[in-house]
Amino acid sequence: MKPAIVFIGFMGAGKSTALAAARRAGLETTEIDSLMEAEFGVPLKQAFKREGEEGFRVREAEVVGGLLERADGGAIALGGGSVLSERIRAALDRHVVVWLQVDPRESWRRIAHSDRPLATSAEDVEQLLAERLPLYEELADAVVPMGDRAIVERALPAIQALPDLPAGTKLLWAASESGEYPVLVGRGLLGAGWWPLEGRRFLVADRTTMSLYGDRIEPIAARVEVPPGEGAKSMEEAASVLERLSEAEMTREDHVVALGGGVVGDLAGLCAHLYQRGVSVVQVPTTLVAQVDSAYGGKTGVDLPMGKNYAGAYHLPAAVLADTETLTTLPPEDLAAGFVEALKTGLLAGGSLWERVRSVEKLDPVELDDIVFACARYKNEIVAADERDGGLRHVLNLGHTVGHALEAVSAYTGYRHGDAVALGLLAALRLSDAPELRDEVEAILLRHGVPVRAQAESDRDTWIDGTVEALQHDKKRTAAGVGFVLLSEPGKPRVGQLVEPDAVRAAVEELYE
Repeated sequence: MKPAIVFIGFMGAGKSTALAAARRAGLETTEIDSLMEAEFGVPLKQAFKREGEEGFRVREAEVVGGLLERADGGAIALGGGSVLSERIRAALDRHVVVWLQVDPRESWRRIAHSDRPLATSAEDVEQLLAERLPLYEELADAVVPMGDRAIVERALPAIQALPDLPAGTKLLWAASESGEYPVLVGRGLLGAGWWPLEGRRFLVADRTTMSLYGDRIEPIAARVEVPPGEGAKSMEEAASVLERLSEAEMTREDHVVALGGGVVGDLAGLCAHLYQRGVSVVQVPTTLVAQVDSAYGGKTGVDLPMGKNYAGAYHLPAAVLADTETLTTLPPEDLAAGFVEALKTGLLAGGSLWERVRSVEKLDPVELDDIVFACARYKNEIVAADERDGGLRHVLNLGHTVGHALEAVSAYTGYRHGDAVALGLLAALRLSDAPELRDEVEAILLRHGVPVRAQAESDRDTWIDGTVEALQHDKKRTAAGVGFVLLSEPGKPRVGQLVEPDAVRAAVEELYE
């Protein structure tokens, strides 16, 4: 039997609208609310009152569980509370489960006048959604955020591709002001036979990644190889890439494929933005730092002598394919450095993601898929709310203010990016007056072999002075000064915090002890 596409989500999430999109795509559809009304012979509100919630859920488990167990393709929309049933959750295992997200405020706005027995107030909605949220997260193979009525229709081709992709692949439909794109996270995605765009592929990668994975991107119209390392993020290298794309006769109907870590993603993304005033780019991140953070959100750029990422542009990818199998070829120290971005994201998100990240005892690349997907979800939710970095997106700079300064003072050769951010996190937590959390983060870093002290190649005071000076050139500096992201407890970041110069210097000095 073929898997069905099953829409789940809270009240007001748009499941009926999603079914309408599925019908237009030619799928046979079933709406559980209608099925249950036929089963009870009365409207759901009356059935709920007559049977009580316990009785209603028993009948629902029988009807819906049986339907899912024998379903052969098509699309089904469950009731908001259907996921409470163990039988229904078990039956969902062989289907493609699509979670339609909605926040409590929007849910209440949509259902306030619809006479729902379990949701008679905004407070009811908030409490119920909080209770069910872990189940939606656990069950989802695909996540579609709130959007207009056509968002599922646009995401449907990618959703329909999931059954033919490697088992365990998850889809996130990323949506922000400038556009939308699929994010796929799974093991063995490269070479699986699915590609998000038509047109010729022009591959940009460094020599190591090109040799490891270039053949899995075929067919390729041309390959552009760049040097490994942060040094490739320069205006000179960007000009070289653009010239080679031109020599290969790339057109605006073609697209760039950025295969590699954050350096290649930033560089190739900028070149895609500039080439003939803009061509599409598919990001194929192969490092942990890129898969949890840098591949999403459209920030591209290169470094200037003044500082990191001083020249760049916003250019959303057409798709992100995060094949977590590529993490198995990373050196342990690179995997650990990349994990720092996951740690940062856990600190920002708090809740279950923080608990998941802090509890990792040993970095095993085959065990990181769920963390990669959760981090991608968080990053894209922030981008959706503030794509152009006007305020909220600044939270993603946690640890990066001092981290970027350390990279700059070492001429981008002394630290892996993740190692520099790790030191920046420790400085930020000291400035946040969160000594216990700082100690815990330091212990986590040490457990994974990440350096927790900065390296002075000569006189310590000279390096401290250089780092403090580099901080003053942070690209987010305003007339008021450098604003730090501070965080006293997981899940509660504060952006734009001005800190006394003496306190900043003390935090930097501590790193060089």
